[in-house]
Amino acid sequence: MSARDPVDPVPRAHHLGVVACHDCGLVCGADPARHAHVHADPASHPHCPRCGAGLHRRRPDSIARTWAFLVAALIMYIPANLYPVMNTTLLGSGAESTILNGVIEFWKSGSYGIALVIFVASVAVPCTKFLVLAILLVMAQRRSPRAVRERAKLYRMIEFIGYWSMLDVMVVGVTSAAIKFGAIGDAEPRIGILFFGLVVILTMLAAMNFDPRLNWDGQEQ
Repeated sequence: MSARDPVDPVPRAHHLGVVACHDCGLVCGADPARHAHVHADPASHPHCPRCGAGLHRRRPDSIARTWAFLVAALIMYIPANLYPVMNTTLLGSGAESTILNGVIEFWKSGSYGIALVIFVASVAVPCTKFLVLAILLVMAQRRSPRAVRERAKLYRMIEFIGYWSMLDVMVVGVTSAAIKFGAIGDAEPRIGILFFGLVVILTMLAAMNFDPRLNWDGQEQ
């Protein structure tokens, strides 16, 4: 067991000689010999006795993986906004619209609720996730001890809003269906919505690969 920091009143997992499984959450002893008998690995790497996943004090390469997914999402966000996401044909007149064009058109037509939903889901939420993840990564890399509780809350917020990230894609689908079933015209998705879907998936993967316990490591310096 490691020596505990005398100025830190909160015991850490490594102080207590335990480690939590990333997959099933089982708290195991840090000594692999006590738990490796069920799912023993020839490479002598400790594994969870319940699910067999590898045991690590922190997710391996968490920061590098999160940066990679975040940068990929930022790159995908550019064509998601430049290319049209939907083509609508009403009364014989067709037009393709990007995300922001769609927000403006719905707003001008008086559909304020739909315009607001698209703006929040397509602009506000992705940009917030980009910014928060970048802040968490930079501060975790620097092992900063500042505002760790606030950073933990930000991470939980990112996880929560991730469940609603596909709202914009759903709005495009519902709008297309409404136009088709109303027999007032035709609507089809365009390639922009594919890039936006990739942005959503990549940001979710970035959040999943970030180990929030890295926020607390700066307090042990």
